[in-house]
Amino acid sequence: MIIKVCGMREPENIRAVAQLDIDWMGFIFYPKSPRCAIDNSQLTIDNWASRSVKNNCQLSIVNCQLKKVGVFVNASPSTIQETALRYRLDYLQLHGGETPDECYALRKRGYALIKALPVSRAEDLRAAATYEGVIDYLLFDTRCEGYGGSGQAFDWSLLEGYQGETPFLLSGGLRPESAEALLRFHHPRLAGIDLNSGFETAPGVKDVARLKAFIQKIRNKKIG
Repeated sequence: MIIKVCGMREPENIRAVAQLDIDWMGFIFYPKSPRCAIDNSQLTIDNWASRSVKNNCQLSIVNCQLKKVGVFVNASPSTIQETALRYRLDYLQLHGGETPDECYALRKRGYALIKALPVSRAEDLRAAATYEGVIDYLLFDTRCEGYGGSGQAFDWSLLEGYQGETPFLLSGGLRPESAEALLRFHHPRLAGIDLNSGFETAPGVKDVARLKAFIQKIRNKKIG
């Protein structure tokens, strides 16, 4: 079971969460997100050798020893590829309107891909079939006006209608009190869970103690 903690931004928080029993850490590279990991005022990697930036988020991302997921929303291929190289990303999570053809082009370049799909009704799952064979994972999230981060859960029973072969991560409104429901949820393609706003004290800042307790509860049981 993959456990991914996403929306990380603060260096000390990144280091503390990285010590937990998780597999992937997600960093958002969407400028409009309150959890965006970087901004234009931060130093580039080229400047690190000559300046002290031990508390800089960029350096914390590069030094993270977990699998790193970069989250993008309708970014250009060149922006995605430059960011992936700069931050040594292991996965690209596409959270916008990226088409199967655009995903295929990135995958041909050797990138591992996660495609987020918003869900609020059974018909939303039809889009999943168009991404078969061109991505590595799907991520089912709650449909909202923006691009994720709503803090709201969707009806997981809708996923009974997902019959595809691509494994998926479950996202959308997961929080400490979701543990028991997760332990009861079963699907043959469930590969992992994505934790974000439900474990925050502020946007981009995770409550390490609550995360730790939740992860221990999940790890001690079998999900899926």
